[in-house]
Amino acid sequence: MQLTVNGQLRELPDAEAPRRLLDVLRETLDLTGAKDGCGIGVCGACTVLLDGAPVKACRLSLGDVAGRALLTIEGLEGPDGTLHPLQQAFLDAGAIQCGFCTPAMVLTAHAFLRGHPRPSRPEIRRALAPVLCRCTGYQQIVDAVERAAPFYA
Repeated sequence: MQLTVNGQLRELPDAEAPRRLLDVLRETLDLTGAKDGCGIGVCGACTVLLDGAPVKACRLSLGDVAGRALLTIEGLEGPDGTLHPLQQAFLDAGAIQCGFCTPAMVLTAHAFLRGHPRPSRPEIRRALAPVLCRCTGYQQIVDAVERAAPFYA
């Protein structure tokens, strides 16, 4: 079974098809940015991008994504390891506290900004609603997304 993960074609045994995508990412591919929060698709901590759209990796099997393209937080940085401007904006705005939801927030914001490069603050809040944060109160996260928006224009 093949899929593209962070721009790299990966081959996985067909026997892995029924496993949760989240478990394959974390345990087989050692991509630990997506977190196992609730395990039922409610908290959004496991969010990755599938063909550019946010999905909950705890709700999909590897077989569900065969032949498609995944982007995890590990694939957002530059080839030389530099942070993506959105990741840097999260740092600059103090939008990371415990960091548990941060990869999901960044990927959700990335997908949103690609289609909405000039968002209003209420639009940003609505776009980020599928990912829960228990630390920041969201203000700094919205600030970070707003700060990074010009990069997408």
